[in-house]
Amino acid sequence: MLAILSITVPIYLAIAAGWLVTRGGLFARGDMRVLGLFVIRLALPALLFSALVQRPAGDVLNLRYMLLYALGSLLTLFVGRWWAGRQAPAGSPVPALMAMGMSCPNSGFVGYPILSMVIAQTAGLVLGLNMIVENLLLVPLAMALADAADGRGDWRLTLRRAAHSLARNPMIWAMAAGVAVALTGLRLPAPLLRTIGLFAQASTALSLFVIGGSLVGLGLAGMRRQVLRIAAGKLLLHPALMLAVLLAAEALGMPPMEPALRLALVLSAAAPMLSIYPILAQPHGQDSLAAASLLATTALSFFTISALLAVLPHLLGV
Repeated sequence: MLAILSITVPIYLAIAAGWLVTRGGLFARGDMRVLGLFVIRLALPALLFSALVQRPAGDVLNLRYMLLYALGSLLTLFVGRWWAGRQAPAGSPVPALMAMGMSCPNSGFVGYPILSMVIAQTAGLVLGLNMIVENLLLVPLAMALADAADGRGDWRLTLRRAAHSLARNPMIWAMAAGVAVALTGLRLPAPLLRTIGLFAQASTALSLFVIGGSLVGLGLAGMRRQVLRIAAGKLLLHPALMLAVLLAAEALGMPPMEPALRLALVLSAAAPMLSIYPILAQPHGQDSLAAASLLATTALSFFTISALLAVLPHLLGV
């Protein structure tokens, strides 16, 4: 138990520090947006690039991992949409938005810091693989489902807008550059790699700090039932379905992946939802529900992730 707490407690203490200093007025909540932009536009791209260029070319695009991660997440998206839609009126975008919260984890701001404490050598690679699936498949599909339900136009237009946004995303460019360097075998100068590494090292603590500061002012009033359903879907359903997909694939004859990747697959699914969840829900008037769900899920994830760290090594034989 002490070994598990030594992993999770520092993560959530860093989140708590961000909340406390923002709540106390040392930082404004708006400052978190600036710090978050630094993480998204510089620190995480540097981390992704440095992680990919330092891995063997065969590991950079691990298609088995990405396929399983996509299958487990898509299953969660559609099961979550069905579950949330049982009591929703026809044509409501809420089930799709709730399903987005259940199936799209915060791999950059929470998932990577956790993985870096558990499987440090593989965490950067896993972050890159997760980001490919999330940015190219999960988030655009969830947004298209919400827009289609809300009657906001052709879902194909939504996907085109998502593709245009991805084309301007620094993390996508960093991943593309990292993959290109790894596949060509190009050796970059050591001073350049060290400089990129300096920015990459800023990502872990700062991303957790930003998550904590961004939670200030959020509340759960009047939405507890829906919030708890989203939290249960994200923290329990998503990792459970991911584990089921992994075990089913291996039972059907898929060669097992290395232990670190098997562990990362389920732990990645156990992270809270992406931090821009309220922003994505805002056009549909559901930003308050999304923000409340982000607060509750992040707080509860300390207990669920600690429990997973206790049982997963036994379940997976790691």
